[in-house]
Amino acid sequence: MDSHDYADKYHKYDCIAAAGAYKFFSENNDTLSKLKDFCKANKNEWIFGHLGYDLKNEIENLQSKHLNKIGFPDIYFFIPEVVLYLNNDKLTIHSIKRNPAKIFNEITTQPFVNNKISPEKNISITAASTEKDYIEIISKLQQHILRGDCYEINYCLEFFAENINVNPLSTYLKLLTISPTPFSCFYKLDNKYLLCASPERFLSKINDQIFSQPIKGTAARSKNANADDLEKIRLFNNEKEKSENVMIVDLVRNDLSKICKPASVEVEELFGIYSFPQVHQMISTVSGTLKDDISFADIVKATFPMGSMTGAPKRSAMQLIEQYEKTKRQLYSGSVGYISPENNFDFNVVIRSIFYNADNRYLNFLVGSAITYYADAEKEYQECLLKARAMREALE
Repeated sequence: MDSHDYADKYHKYDCIAAAGAYKFFSENNDTLSKLKDFCKANKNEWIFGHLGYDLKNEIENLQSKHLNKIGFPDIYFFIPEVVLYLNNDKLTIHSIKRNPAKIFNEITTQPFVNNKISPEKNISITAASTEKDYIEIISKLQQHILRGDCYEINYCLEFFAENINVNPLSTYLKLLTISPTPFSCFYKLDNKYLLCASPERFLSKINDQIFSQPIKGTAARSKNANADDLEKIRLFNNEKEKSENVMIVDLVRNDLSKICKPASVEVEELFGIYSFPQVHQMISTVSGTLKDDISFADIVKATFPMGSMTGAPKRSAMQLIEQYEKTKRQLYSGSVGYISPENNFDFNVVIRSIFYNADNRYLNFLVGSAITYYADAEKEYQECLLKARAMREALE
């Protein structure tokens, strides 16, 4: 996981890597109570892993019928054999089994391998839905909103490629040259890969303080400096984007209030505009003071999935997502991160990501946007294409 030197007071490490699975946890039933036991039994260890979107089925008693073509489980956590973390010019090596000095020697004596960032050949990216199909579904979702079934929903599209061979590492490196982001990660589980260029944090915990930074609001970058500054101003003054953002901020405030001390939840920043290589984003920061004896599993149960990827009310939005989307989100809209031996943690939102299964040679990526009753379906479709641009360029 690499922050790419973005200034952020909640980042503890510039870059952190974990390898090997000394112990691991992956369950399909009574998952969160077993996760609580796993974390408690290993409370002084590093724990890394992911939360898949369909963990929602246990939390909210929902169902998912779409095929999982990539194959990531709904949850997987592991205690790594080796952890390396970098701050400024200092590298720290931690290992359960091995002498860190020997690991450092192996690293420094390893011949440098230049992973040339070359384009893959014959990759044909297919959209699972046409623009016409997309516009028709948005119209149906807006009718649900009009009826009061929900007031905002994050609807997503899949782009995929079949029967292809991809070099995951070189593709990831290319993705990062196009779109370096503060919550990027390269994640390998058996022969399943996540190549993630996410700009969004799900949750961070520092001592008894918890922070969430939902993104809602997107504007394209311009190569012209004056025009680019104007895009930022337009985004900040866009009432539609601000209304979407504040809806999710209220949802996050409600989620955090379940696990935080009374009157401690606050909005530290509302409608902050942050710039990334591809887009400007509107990001807000919500924080709170955790109640005593709140576990990581308790926090997940109260807050997952993140509201920025569902809509609101969360349960109704997720039911409509299952009804109208054609693809199982699996790890997309989920989270990857770590828990430190001090019981602090940092987890991203898995978006702007390529997924690849080397066994069945299936690759996909998903993009979406927030739909409200006043959303313009054609503009929302163009926003999806804008968000897909970096992944397309990394593969073409």
